Amino acid sequence: MTESQLESHPIGLIVDDDLKRNRLTVFFRLLLAIPLAIWLGIWGIVTYIAVLIAWVIALFMGRVPDGLRDFIARYLRALTHLSSYVLLLADPWPPFGGAPGSYPVDLRVDPAAQQSRLTVFFRVLLAIPALLLCYVFRAVNQIVAFLGWFFCLFTGHMHRGMRDMSAWMLRYELQTYGYLFLLTGRYPTLSGAPIA
Repeated sequence: MTESQLESHPIGLIVDDDLKRNRLTVFFRLLLAIPLAIWLGIWGIVTYIAVLIAWVIALFMGRVPDGLRDFIARYLRALTHLSSYVLLLADPWPPFGGAPGSYPVDLRVDPAAQQSRLTVFFRVLLAIPALLLCYVFRAVNQIVAFLGWFFCLFTGHMHRGMRDMSAWMLRYELQTYGYLFLLTGRYPTLSGAPIA
């Protein structure tokens, strides 16, 4: 794959963070994330129903309707903001709405495109290898966040290498969810890096 093909994945992660961290909010990071986690849990129930509806529609039309796709993308963007906050990729408290451009670590989701009905039908099965890798990446990301927590408490900023590695793994995870949630027909890729 060429570099332009790598950059053109329909789902990308945009990192625009200065690496500075407030030691107090870092110390209480998990407690501060609870309200948004509860909200996303409730929103997630509705989103999973929307994904099921999108799956049925995509089987017949070959694409997800724009309104449904935007709703699912907004949820995935809010999940990106929460994950970035918990994993210490960004410092401000994330907004509840998942609006594009509202957080230093944001999700780029390209407009809807036609998808193969056959891959839509088998989407859950096709996503299993990527989901297994996501599980490993999430475990590694939690270790990086744990080590980064100490680093941030002592220095007041996040180590760039730790942040970039964590963002790379999170990007793959989000591409996998975007594929599973029918936002794209393109399989997640390990190539490339988040846009900084």
